[in-house]
Amino acid sequence: MPALARVVAPLAGVIVAVALFAATRGLDDVARGEQLGPGFWPRLVLIGLGLASAAKLVENLRRAAPNDHAVARAGAAGLGGVRRGTLLLAIATIVLYVALTPWLGFPLVTVGFVAAFMMLLAGARSPVAIGAAAVLGTVGLLYVFVKLVYLPLPKGDGAFETMTLALYRGLGIF
Repeated sequence: MPALARVVAPLAGVIVAVALFAATRGLDDVARGEQLGPGFWPRLVLIGLGLASAAKLVENLRRAAPNDHAVARAGAAGLGGVRRGTLLLAIATIVLYVALTPWLGFPLVTVGFVAAFMMLLAGARSPVAIGAAAVLGTVGLLYVFVKLVYLPLPKGDGAFETMTLALYRGLGIF
């Protein structure tokens, strides 16, 4: 791969992160008191994007151009060992998660998503480990996003909203 091609994408990532970070200036105008403003998480993600892109840029600049044999081997590997069926299943799981969350609510769909991802895609076999990771991970996310960051997550419709609110009260989030 030519040196220019190895530099363009990471450099574009740094430029986009800096430009978007500058565009978040006015997001915190509506923040109240000691609460994190609406610009906190976008800025955090943009800092991560900028740092990751800068690290990749430095790595690519330090790396010597690969020889023809290495390029041929990389091309033969295709997706780097990722099976297309597994990739499609992962994408379908994520799309289903996004589609069901507004209807069923964040807590229920997240528990199911984490469990499904662990079983179907990560190869986890222990029901206890899968259940514990799904439930504890979801509760942790609820505390971080709802209690600490004040981010309203989808509660679901009808009975699912009632269930979510009861869970929030039981966990002391509301």
